Amino acid sequence: MIKTKILSPNRVRRITGSFAFIEHRFLRDGFWESLSHRELLLYVFLVLVADRNGVSYYSYDKIYSLLRIPMDEYLNARNALIDKDLIAFDGYFFQVLSLPEKPVNQPLRLLKSQQQMEKYDPATICNLIGQSLKGD
Repeated sequence: MIKTKILSPNRVRRITGSFAFIEHRFLRDGFWESLSHRELLLYVFLVLVADRNGVSYYSYDKIYSLLRIPMDEYLNARNALIDKDLIAFDGYFFQVLSLPEKPVNQPLRLLKSQQQMEKYDPATICNLIGQSLKGD
């Protein structure tokens, strides 16, 4: 067992208001590594703003503004957290859920057709949007 010491006794953290926590199992059992950077950012934010039941009501525009990410990246992260069974969302409220037994890892999806590229490849989608805005 590692013996620890308090490095700054005058700055020991105290719970004085709301309380947020992430189970150590989140790191130990592989949930952390199963998430992208945007998913981690959104998950930690939702943990910080949630009440004791894990519920928060921040609007999507406030969230992606505070996180300083584009809306499409927010939507991708939100949907991935839902798919990975870490949060619930009813259109207005979020709930950070208790951790499932193990991380839900999304299988690697190889894009093979033009239709798949147009649906899932960000560069192709961006190019299509650019072309449609130009009127070509």
